[in-house]
Amino acid sequence: MTTDTQRAATEPTTGSGAREVRVPDKPALEGLEDKWLAAWRDAGTYAFTRPESREQVFSIDTPPPTVSGSLHVGHVFSYTHTDLIARYQRMRGKHVFYPIGWDDNGLPTERRVQNYYGVRCDPAVPYDPDFAPPAKPDPKRQLPISRRNFVELCAELTHIDEKVFEDLWRRVGLSVDWSLLYTTISDDTRFVSQKAFLENLARGEAYLSQAPTLWDVTFQTAVAQAELEARDYPGAYHKIDFHRADGTPVRIETTRPELVASCVALIAHPDDERYQPLFGETVTSPIFDVEVPVLAHPAAEMDKGAGIAMCCTFGDLTDVAWWRELQLPTRVIIGRDGRLSRETPDWLVNAGPYAELAGKTVFSAREAMVSLLRDSGDLAGEPEPTQRKANFYEKGDKPLEIVSTRQWYLTNGGRDAGLREELLARGRELAWVPEFMEHRYENWVGGLNGDWLISRQRYFGVPFPVWYALDDAGEPDHANPLLPTEDQLPVDPASDVPAGYTEAQRGEPGGFVGDPDVMDTWATSSLTPQIATGWGGRDPELFGLTFPMDLNTHAHDIIRTWLFARVVRAHLANHSLPWYRSMISGFVVDPDRKKMSKSKGNVVVPTEILARYGADAVRWRAALARPGLDSPFDETQMKVGRRLAMKVLNASKFVLGYGSATDLAVVNEPADLAQLEALKAVIETATARFEAFDYTGALEVTEAFFWAFCDDYLELVKERAYGARGEQAARSAQVALAYSLDVLLRLLAPFLPFVTEEVWSWWRDGSIHTAAWPDAAEITTSGDAAAVTDVAAALVALRGAKSQAKVSMKTEIERARVSGPTASLDRLRAAEGDLRAVGRITGEIDWAADDAPIAVEAQLVPQAG
Repeated sequence: MTTDTQRAATEPTTGSGAREVRVPDKPALEGLEDKWLAAWRDAGTYAFTRPESREQVFSIDTPPPTVSGSLHVGHVFSYTHTDLIARYQRMRGKHVFYPIGWDDNGLPTERRVQNYYGVRCDPAVPYDPDFAPPAKPDPKRQLPISRRNFVELCAELTHIDEKVFEDLWRRVGLSVDWSLLYTTISDDTRFVSQKAFLENLARGEAYLSQAPTLWDVTFQTAVAQAELEARDYPGAYHKIDFHRADGTPVRIETTRPELVASCVALIAHPDDERYQPLFGETVTSPIFDVEVPVLAHPAAEMDKGAGIAMCCTFGDLTDVAWWRELQLPTRVIIGRDGRLSRETPDWLVNAGPYAELAGKTVFSAREAMVSLLRDSGDLAGEPEPTQRKANFYEKGDKPLEIVSTRQWYLTNGGRDAGLREELLARGRELAWVPEFMEHRYENWVGGLNGDWLISRQRYFGVPFPVWYALDDAGEPDHANPLLPTEDQLPVDPASDVPAGYTEAQRGEPGGFVGDPDVMDTWATSSLTPQIATGWGGRDPELFGLTFPMDLNTHAHDIIRTWLFARVVRAHLANHSLPWYRSMISGFVVDPDRKKMSKSKGNVVVPTEILARYGADAVRWRAALARPGLDSPFDETQMKVGRRLAMKVLNASKFVLGYGSATDLAVVNEPADLAQLEALKAVIETATARFEAFDYTGALEVTEAFFWAFCDDYLELVKERAYGARGEQAARSAQVALAYSLDVLLRLLAPFLPFVTEEVWSWWRDGSIHTAAWPDAAEITTSGDAAAVTDVAAALVALRGAKSQAKVSMKTEIERARVSGPTASLDRLRAAEGDLRAVGRITGEIDWAADDAPIAVEAQLVPQAG
């Protein structure tokens, strides 16, 4: 046998399909990843080739990770799950369309750029073509730079981040076609996003509206419902007296006394007998003496606080609902900067005290207001500390405010009951893995209370392709936006000029102004199926072959955002689902079942475990995490995966030492026939489980059989394979061994791509990952699969007898008594020659039929000394 580590380009063949085998002297896992990553790249192993029909394609929509963030082991697991399916489908003969993208625009990227370079964007600063970031960035004293300079830095840093991400995903072994890589800020993506938006606008699905908006005062941007995160937040209940005309107090309890100046009504439940006499009357607010009505609404909670609440514009989303449904006036005092208006509101009757609040932050204004109420006698008792739920932007650290702003919205069923039912029907049409994840989708869609806010007050993103004409006073005409034609896309209204205007007219009365906002990152990534498949006339053939896509995969936390958003866009634009099936991952949690996060210090860094255990071991562990279920992570589990990968190398070397012929016509020994019959069942089960997207089940049945193959079958037939019972019996064992190895390698290939490719290269042409998935029909022999179980039980009993006697496994047995069911004994008799060889049984075997499990009593040959 040659010791070359590389297979020759052409290998000579011998009889019965045997081939020259080239196995390294000392197979090792080290170096396999670099070797095969380069080979796959050079050979284009995973490149998508266009077939003639859609039926030949399997297309996958993968979540573009946010490159400004950091990846943890949970990401690796989720993306590996997708890759398992991709590799299986490829081996099933499908042309796998498997692109990947980077989500590189939006707020996370801007925040990272600000901290990394020590800069902040100020659109008023002119562009500096020679700008260089500070040599010693100070995140706390950020240098103001122009919008264009800032965007250039965003692009520069995301390019660096993307290279790091790509290296990691290649190391994990993702079989994506890297030539299909896309980003959410590229010209191609901007074209798709702007085209889709203009079509939404033309159909009346997108609209501009001045409305109450959830607002992050730190990032100075609007926030959508899907980005909310309810968190506990310390506060205090304040008992405050409003007054009826006769001076009788009406006491309310609130955690936000600073909003008294923006109060527009007091609200109680219509069935609350305490306040029914007040409905239709008015009361005056403390300090400011503003007259407000007392109204009824079923959303008021009789058992919360005093049972009557102050409705302000706006303290929370309930205020917004009451304001809208009861058609109340708008009295906004909190601005986009999170401070109370510096101008005294004109609706205040007693306006003087407002000077104590003007321009203050919410926190400082609250303290000042409490002092005013205490002095006026309208504060009953002292504030009572409490923990309340407040809405936060998922990436922010201060409670959101609600301010009135002009924003772009996209209809999503939040206000249109008919559309909501259509989107719920789409959820029922979609195949879910696991099925119970559909309930999360339904709960989200059913609970929507407003349309999708898609605009953001940021800089690094896809701009809205809109300008507004300015009147003679320089005021924009928002009702009649100026729009580009499709052949002009993509456009940037901040630098491009609408038809009929010149750059000199920008910002001038009678001229124009560009829409200053960019699309929410979800508004662009919601189009990943269209971006990847060539929608919008960019590649009609590709679109026809790949859309709707076959599979969508990601973790369950973004069902409400990314999954739902893509369903909305495809429903509106394509009148279909974006894909036929969605496979949802659970979270990877720490051993205490806590979600991993940087703040908890329990994050597992992927590069570290990949370096320590290898990609195959990490992928093996990932495959044990079933769809939809959270999986506790224990690093020691990686050792088991690495042991499996090493066993594949060593067992393969051992098997191929007997030869590589796989002509099943020569297999005639009962044990070999039984082995192949059992292998049929493994193929059928693994295939059925993969078809059901149960990759874990496919791994479990395959791995269990592989270990049995190594521990039992290999041991059973190795003496015969060496020729102990003649050439014909040896040939039967050799072929059964090689054929079993061939099948097991292919069954393991999606899980352990590196080690299986390495072994395949020792005796096969081409890549195992483009080889055919095993088919039970390939096995033309027939045997009794139950014999495999019986032999395994007999071997365990034989080993146990010697172990109990504390002797070597090579110790001979001069007499053995084998007991068990009659059918099992018949099968064992058929394999008696192999049992004698592996068990070193030199004397008689007594076969004793009974109803108990197989057992062996052994009389050992006395040991010398």
